[in-house]
Amino acid sequence: MKPKLIPEAKYNQVLLIDEDQIDNLINERIITSGFFAKEVIVKTSAISALDHLNNILVNNMALPQIIFLDLKMPEMDGFGFLGEYDLLTKKYPRITVECKVIVLSSSISAADIDKASTNKYVVKYLNKPLSQKYLDAINR
Repeated sequence: MKPKLIPEAKYNQVLLIDEDQIDNLINERIITSGFFAKEVIVKTSAISALDHLNNILVNNMALPQIIFLDLKMPEMDGFGFLGEYDLLTKKYPRITVECKVIVLSSSISAADIDKASTNKYVVKYLNKPLSQKYLDAINR
């Protein structure tokens, strides 16, 4: 009997930033079961995600290759995250080479979509829910 070949994941690590625990559970499952990423780090706030990224950068560890970012979050929204992310890129330029930011939001506001899509760090705007079709369309 031949051993079953397990597909190689497209990415090593993904950072998922969303305050909704149920969305996180579903998205994490889609990401790992579809072999999109080996590991998913989940942060339920933009502030904790920034702390996580800062810790990685200070300690010169491997960054997540993809950051899925929700726009609508308490304390600091996705746009606030992008503003702070900009400050991180100035201090640690490697983040712009190693990370792609993808907005994953339920917002249907044309203003939100335009503002996010034109942000220099956002490579794609996806509407929730995340699907395998969306993941397949994300290139390395």
